[in-house]
Amino acid sequence: MKNNSPTQKFYIYEKIKKKLKESKKRIIVSVTNDLVTDQRVHKISTTLTEMGFKVTLVGRKLRNSLPLKRNYQTVRMKLIFPRGGLFYAEYNIRLFLFLLYTKSDILLSNDLDTLLANYLASKIKGNKLVYDSHEYFTGVPEIANRPFVKKTWENIERWIFPKLETAYTVNNSISELYKTKHNKKIGIIRNISTKLTNKTTKTRNDLGLPSNKNIIILQGSGINVDRGAEEAVKAMQNVSNALFLIIGSGDVIDSLSQMVIDLKLEDKVWILGKLPFNELMEYTQNADLGLTLDKDTNINYRYSLPNKVFDYIQAGIPVLASNLVEVANIVKSYNIGEVIDNHEPETIAQKITEMLTNQEKRLLWKSNLKIASEELCWENESLKLKQIYQELC
Repeated sequence: MKNNSPTQKFYIYEKIKKKLKESKKRIIVSVTNDLVTDQRVHKISTTLTEMGFKVTLVGRKLRNSLPLKRNYQTVRMKLIFPRGGLFYAEYNIRLFLFLLYTKSDILLSNDLDTLLANYLASKIKGNKLVYDSHEYFTGVPEIANRPFVKKTWENIERWIFPKLETAYTVNNSISELYKTKHNKKIGIIRNISTKLTNKTTKTRNDLGLPSNKNIIILQGSGINVDRGAEEAVKAMQNVSNALFLIIGSGDVIDSLSQMVIDLKLEDKVWILGKLPFNELMEYTQNADLGLTLDKDTNINYRYSLPNKVFDYIQAGIPVLASNLVEVANIVKSYNIGEVIDNHEPETIAQKITEMLTNQEKRLLWKSNLKIASEELCWENESLKLKQIYQELC
């Protein structure tokens, strides 16, 4: 798209939307999760629906999956194998058959674990294929010490990635990694939150939270190993007059629950589990500080830019972050919080205490958060997404 004025862009998008509705272009979006907490995929699917596409989002259904209601079609497959190599094999076979026998014009593959099925189906059907890489998949810690598994994913990526005509990822650092690895520059659509226009109507009392304590929150669907959650819990031993909320799911939730009991922190740390996004943000808006503490233990975490950073910004709460490239850049450039240099529980506790008690800085952060929330929002970021799909059509 040429560098048009906002009025011209609006006219172009409205014209495209009308044409898409008339042509009923179908797009199938696929992921390996249960759809409920994947806000990136929900935002993109909603934007595509608003553009006039007929969207079908495909994932899986787990035993503990929450109910799902969306303004586009969703399909959640019940699988025999819940995890591991057999899960990925079963899911990709099932997904391939679904894609093959379901009418579509465009296939949107999210992450490497859905790419094989999408690529094969697109070749057979002649559909256009779009690839959205949420992370540097072959650098995730879960496969770092599993050479056969890592080699399998590397081979799939090496075979398909250079053939992709339309692909994008979540930040510049990962885009540069793909450029170095495959000599292919791909686009950037950051995982930025939508503007929080519906401010909370629930008070702390409504949510069962204490009104006389500071509230600290760590949220996300990937509270896993090396994400700093364990150190944050231990840090609460040295933080006064505060309650630490952990809301979400992940590999370390059970061990965190046991740690809270072992350290006798039941009054200081509450683990609430997974919540629908709107309910989650009620808690976030009532918090005083948001944590994002991923460690630089692997290339994927090193260049991550978690969605919770933007959730905190939209909720208007300062951020305490680990010193990772993309996250630290946001926190420092907008001056909306602090960055730690190590993950020692004592360091985290000291920084939390300073951030909760320094009223002058808190006023400055609050002011800067208002600016950041206006600039770093999906309403702005989605313009780049619309351009990509406009060019496809």
